Amino acid sequence: MVGVDSHVLRYWETEFKGIKPRRGKSKQRLYRQQDVRLLLMIRQLLHGQGYTIAGAKKVLTRNKTAAPGSQSRAGGYPAISGEQLSLIKQELEKIQDLLRARKKTVKT
Repeated sequence: MVGVDSHVLRYWETEFKGIKPRRGKSKQRLYRQQDVRLLLMIRQLLHGQGYTIAGAKKVLTRNKTAAPGSQSRAGGYPAISGEQLSLIKQELEKIQDLLRARKKTVKT
């Protein structure tokens, strides 16, 4: 969903304290909606805007302590701007297209 490998997600979990997936009975990570939002934002900062891990942490910390109107309701993370939402939508549509193409090749 986020578009990065699982080892990258695990690394981000160690670097960004806001990502705290629960574990199911099978010890599989279960990401909440707020975790996914934060992961998408981190991905945008690191891959889309070229921030380093330290730089992304600063941006997230700055946004988290910004004016109350800029906070999202769930989790206290910054609200996603229209531009970021558009980029996320484009990425999700690309992933969807890749999955459809993969599904077609598996059927044949």
